[in-house]
Amino acid sequence: MIQTPLNMRRRAAIVLAASALAWSAGSAAQGFPETPRGEARDTYFGTELADPYRWLEDMRSPQTEQWMKAAAAHADRALAAIPGRDAMLARIGDLESGAERTIGRVLRLPGELYVYESRGAQEIQFSLLMRRGLTGEEKLLVDVAALSKSRGVPMAINYFSLSPNGRYLAYGVSERGSEAAVLHLLDVQTGQPVGEPITRADFGVARWAPDSRHFSMVRLRETGADAKDKYQGSASWLVPVEGGFAKARELLGPGTRSVAVDAGEIPTVLFTADGRWLIGLLEQGVRRESRVVIAPAARLADGEAAWSERIDRKDKIVDLAYAQGVLYAVTHEDAPRYRIIAAPIERFSAASARTVVPQSQRVLGMIVAARDALYFEAREGNAKQLWRLPHAPGAQAAQVPLPVQGSFTLRQRARVGSAHPQLDGVLIGLEGWTQARQLYLVAAGGAVRNTGLQPTGRHDAPADIETREVLVTSHDGARVPLSIVYRKGTALNGRNPTLLQGYGAYGLSWEPRFDVARLAWLERGGVIAIANPRGSGIFGQAWYEAGKQATKPNTWRDMIACAEYLVDQGYASPATLAIEGTSAGGITSGRAATVRPDLFAAVVPRVGMLDALRTELEPNGPPNVPEFGTHKTEAGFKSLLAMSTYHHIHPGVRYPAVLLTHGVNDPRVAAWQSAKTAARFAAAAASVTDPRPVLLRLDYDAGHGVGSSKEQRQRERADIYAFLLWQMGAPGFQPDPARR
Repeated sequence: MIQTPLNMRRRAAIVLAASALAWSAGSAAQGFPETPRGEARDTYFGTELADPYRWLEDMRSPQTEQWMKAAAAHADRALAAIPGRDAMLARIGDLESGAERTIGRVLRLPGELYVYESRGAQEIQFSLLMRRGLTGEEKLLVDVAALSKSRGVPMAINYFSLSPNGRYLAYGVSERGSEAAVLHLLDVQTGQPVGEPITRADFGVARWAPDSRHFSMVRLRETGADAKDKYQGSASWLVPVEGGFAKARELLGPGTRSVAVDAGEIPTVLFTADGRWLIGLLEQGVRRESRVVIAPAARLADGEAAWSERIDRKDKIVDLAYAQGVLYAVTHEDAPRYRIIAAPIERFSAASARTVVPQSQRVLGMIVAARDALYFEAREGNAKQLWRLPHAPGAQAAQVPLPVQGSFTLRQRARVGSAHPQLDGVLIGLEGWTQARQLYLVAAGGAVRNTGLQPTGRHDAPADIETREVLVTSHDGARVPLSIVYRKGTALNGRNPTLLQGYGAYGLSWEPRFDVARLAWLERGGVIAIANPRGSGIFGQAWYEAGKQATKPNTWRDMIACAEYLVDQGYASPATLAIEGTSAGGITSGRAATVRPDLFAAVVPRVGMLDALRTELEPNGPPNVPEFGTHKTEAGFKSLLAMSTYHHIHPGVRYPAVLLTHGVNDPRVAAWQSAKTAARFAAAAASVTDPRPVLLRLDYDAGHGVGSSKEQRQRERADIYAFLLWQMGAPGFQPDPARR
């Protein structure tokens, strides 16, 4: 039993008769499966809440497994019955085969070495390749297709890094979208594995020491009986190439004596390329501000590293970089649009560090250090700018002109970076709403050239697509950025199938990104609108904090304002407007649809956070407390209740059609959140005349979307588009009533 503080009284009882659960497959053959109601109730600070589908949280129980498979089968049948669905899938496949291959994350290393992900037009998953020079011969390092075949399950690469001498590749792989990575070492010269694989390496990106003989990695502790402790008590380890983890020793973690590490902190250790310092990042869940500790690298050979703290969370620092003995940091202290400060690392203090890039109207983003300069992101609106600050004393920052007005990132997922401390310039993947991503090298002098690594595809720059950027007035006068993408000549008659998308969490902004599969929607007269509601970072820290915890309702109210704008301006009508949100965007889409069910024809929460009150009890729940709050305080409870879609679904309301998609192996948001929410939407639908459908689409070989194959992504996208066109009354997508 989970113990809770005395200031929160909770009582729960689940009463389910075994006979009520023993429905047959035939009883659910024609529709959504019967879902028995339990009697679970909780009392939070004097507020009693019913939780009738609590039993679905036990995903290992035979009853839940049976119900989920019945619900998934119902969704599969309904989606397969949509006449235009197969043609939509074929079109998406054709569009995504327009380029001979797709290049994913790229490492650029000294000696003109490039290590990168590559997926051929007919391949479904990325593999890892290496070449010396942009036109050099390719060498296959990790064949993911062969790995998946040998294991008998879909596999994916989570992260990768190459030792400074180019000899050893460290990479993590996981199966079925679980993100439960296993770290492998490969001798690049021989092609043979080195040592034993290391498990519990979900965050195990190898950070190499300059000698190439050691690396640091984060390893999760062994999980006990309580699954929610999965990310508690992890440590960063120093692992020798010779000897592997059996010879590893703890670098930073619960056993460290020189600095206290909280159980909820994830400790990561970086080696500076000059061999002088260790930099330890102590990250508290999803909180953007970290503690930073440093230690002289020379002392490491003598035993435990002598750590000293240089940055505290109260310093409001959200990113950092190191070059030539100087630590650079991005802070929002007295700068809601951020500024960059710098000081010698051994005496760094946020209070006394000099400001090298002051706050301005631009919103500053990530920073990276190359040999020649510090490079940083900035933007005015959602389009990114690249800026360069030379390391020379007294140097001034200057903008680097780019060939495309759009977006890029200086650090890709899993910390694959665009800069190297021993190389000048940066490598960026640049794209826009109507221009596909290409990989560009930015030289120290500011010259920008296309590397040619990414082949140009047939559909990479559609001439008949245009965009519009507007500011929408929200409920309280705030102006919300909205990007609208559509075909030239689209009539504003309120009849266009329109999909409104938004996220609004963690300070992450939705920037101009090219998605070739989007053309399958646009060429059928569709419109796609992408919003940056409060909770995103589009206008900096203040905009982010205005959609977080107690202020979270601004996020879905901003989305509702954008939806009303699309209707008022004639892009759509409530009969042709849908809303979609992924992960934390499930809050955004789910609450917008439950507050204004009359405004949308359909809602699509993908791997959505939908039962906010119970999220904290998942393994990934405690790390997300800084973003959403905790049910252990009255203020936190009220915030979580407000953002919990599940608790705002009521009988007697005709909700939009609902398509919930989820990977069963999701480690970030448990699939039971979608299952419970689907059950409650289905119960509400049964209470009204002329209800709209509720579908729970489950993928048993997927998780949160990380590691999903091209085929999995295409099928999900085709199902979503076909479902929406069905609900919007589009010709060619209406099932035969006789077959439903």
